[in-house]
Amino acid sequence: MSLREHLIVPDWPAPATVRSLQTTRAGGISRAPYDSLNLGDHVGDAPLAVERNRMLLNGLLPSEPVWLNQVHGTTVANADSASCLPQADACIARHRAAVCVVMTADCLPVLLCDTQGSVVGVAHAGWKGLAAGVIEATVKSMDVAPETVMAWLGPAISQDAFEVGDEVRAAFVAVQPQAASAFVAGQGGKWFADLYTLARLRLNALGITRVYGGGSCTFREREQYYSYRRDGATGRMGTFIWLE
Repeated sequence: MSLREHLIVPDWPAPATVRSLQTTRAGGISRAPYDSLNLGDHVGDAPLAVERNRMLLNGLLPSEPVWLNQVHGTTVANADSASCLPQADACIARHRAAVCVVMTADCLPVLLCDTQGSVVGVAHAGWKGLAAGVIEATVKSMDVAPETVMAWLGPAISQDAFEVGDEVRAAFVAVQPQAASAFVAGQGGKWFADLYTLARLRLNALGITRVYGGGSCTFREREQYYSYRRDGATGRMGTFIWLE
């Protein structure tokens, strides 16, 4: 099976000029526990294996992606003029063939584009980034009317596998009281958080109502996805977007 057959093409009504890809854990050369298409060079995998995996993927992309040093923040890089390895958790692009990417292994990747196909973006939205406003920062950097923006939610950990402390729930509810609907009570003051619902609430609050995807679970779908919470030592998947 070729690498292309292991990739997910996001199912959303983006303009024809907008191209995107979601990798899975399959199709590369890394050995366990990073098997096999690990794209993260910061997780303990053999550097040559990561380099080879990225080279395999580059054959399907128009240019070298702008890889980010992700820190669960809200800084947005610009792929049109980004320096090597910017410290950021989101990326946008307006130039043709400039490739944006974020890496995840439970956190939520959010693809964004406008209906005119003039700008694209992607955000790394774990709970910390979501609560801090990484989606809002990315949309602001796109500099288009939010009502012209659509989003696709990539594979992330599902609610029944994502137990968090009360401080996480409090961080979201303090900003959006309706975020309480994204949490189910667990034991001992813990909560089960729904990243997909939290992201939709943030997008809707911006006026973005066309939101697609959001049906996977990285934790449960072991053969398909990496999961840091499940495995600890594991690889990273990539979510890519660019203008053709």
